[in-house]
Formats: sequence, structure tokens, C-alpha cells
Amino acid sequence: MDLEYFAELFLGGLTRGSIYALIALGYTMVYGIVELINFAHGEIYMIGAFTALIVASVLGMEFGWTHLGAILLISSLAAMIYSCSYAWTMEKIAYKPLRKAPRLSALISAIGMSLFLQNYVLLAQTSDFLPFPSLIPDWEFWEPYAHVISAPEIAILLVTTIVMILLTFLIKFTKIGKAMRATAQDSSMAMLVGVNVDQIISMTFIIGSATAAIGGVLIASHVGQINFYIGFIAGIKAFVAAVLGGIGSIPGAVLGSLVLGWTESFFTGYISSDYEDVFAFVFLVCILIFRPAGILGRSETQKV
Repeated sequence: MDLEYFAELFLGGLTRGSIYALIALGYTMVYGIVELINFAHGEIYMIGAFTALIVASVLGMEFGWTHLGAILLISSLAAMIYSCSYAWTMEKIAYKPLRKAPRLSALISAIGMSLFLQNYVLLAQTSDFLPFPSLIPDWEFWEPYAHVISAPEIAILLVTTIVMILLTFLIKFTKIGKAMRATAQDSSMAMLVGVNVDQIISMTFIIGSATAAIGGVLIASHVGQINFYIGFIAGIKAFVAAVLGGIGSIPGAVLGSLVLGWTESFFTGYISSDYEDVFAFVFLVCILIFRPAGILGRSETQKV
């Protein structure tokens, strides 16, 4: 076995899994609180990427492309703010009125929001792929190892790790995290003890959307192009990863994303790239046959 080729596939799968994880975290947080599959979450990721492209293009033309770090930071902040505002508005308009309705109603509303946002960006921008500037600078000291894993891929891995640690700390050790856990366990009882459930749910959507926006910026910068449809494919894959790891669990979302990334990487590397999506979904089916709740999921009550 070629160890160098194996290492490339392993690190490629790790990077791919980290990409899925940044999106899957939003899925699993929302589901853990309100048991809603937010199928419009992928479009929030897409909107974050488009926002970063617009802001980065303006800054690049105005000040030049010599300060990539500053452009990346400002573009990421703008993408997070804009995406969070969309998520907050979406939650108030499309989901809040349906909290006491049957789950199917909320699911249909989520699918409707996904289609609406796709077509909104299609009409507001273009159906063509747009080039996205490489905002993550290369590191000179890393050039000898760049053929195995590049600096942008390392940046994606580091950001995913930091986001997971921060979210875990937020959920387990902060006041708002305790309120989230209480809402996930029993929203009615949480209201009786003074938790503002509406505010907690909105905050959950905002935090999840911020992670998706960060992912949109980093991934688009790494891939080099975006269009209005990127959110659908990435969203479906991230949803699969969240289910695979145990939807409702933050460590499960990351683990499921990494497993999915490695599965796609090794199967496409050693068998065929033509069936990349087939491998991913067949593997999901096999896992769920033996672990219906996912790798880290619990069969009883799902928790964040």
C-alpha cells in the first residue's frame, strides 16, 4: 500500500469531514432544541459565502489584495452577521408560528424556505458559477508539505476544532447553555422556571447560522467558486453526517462528519469517484441498520 497516497486520502477525508461538520453543527443544535430538521440551513451557508464574496470583492478593489488576513476577517464577520439576520428572520416567520403544529408542517415550511432562498439568490445574483478569491494565505514554512495537506485545509481543520470546543463549552458551562439544555429537555418546565424559550430558540438558530457562515467562507475560499445551488448539496451531506453521528449531539455531529468525509475519500480514492454520493448514503444505511439513533445518538430523548 502506498502510505503517502493513504495519508493524502486520510487528510483529504479529514478536511472534507471538517467542512461537513461546520454545517452539521447547526442542524444538530436546532434539532436538539426544537426537534426540527431545518432544511434551509444549507442555504444560510450559501448566503454566507455570497456575502463574503461581495464584501471581499469590494475590499479587494478598494484596498488591494495584499492584506488577505484583514479581508478574510472582515468578510467572515459580514457573512456571519448577514447570515444570522436571515436565520433569525426565518425562524420568526417560518418556524415560530408552527411550533405547536404537527412536525410535518414545520418540515414542509423548512423545505419551502430552502427553495425560496435558492431562487431568491438565483434571481438576485446569477445561475452561473462565480470565482471566489483565495482569502487564506499560503504559509512559506509549510510549502514542503503542501502536496499532502495545504494551508487552507489546515485552516479549515483548526477552525472546526475551535468551533466545536467553543460550542461544547457554551452548552455545558454557561448560563445560556444551561437554558438550552433545559429547553431541549422540557420547554414547558423551562418556561416555568424563568427561561425565555423564544429567545433561546432564536439564539440557537443564530449560533448555528454563524458556524454555517464561517464554513461558507472557508470552503468557498478553498474551492474557488460558488453558485446558488451549493447550499443544497452541502446541506444534504451535512444532514447525513448529523444523522450518522446522532442528531442532537454536538460531538456526534463532528464524529459523523469525519466518518462521512473519510468514507467518501477512501471509496473514491480506491474504487471510483463516479459513485461518491452512493458510497456515502449506502454507508449511512448500513450504520443506521445497526445503530438507528446514530453512532453517539440515544434512542430515548435526543439532547444537544
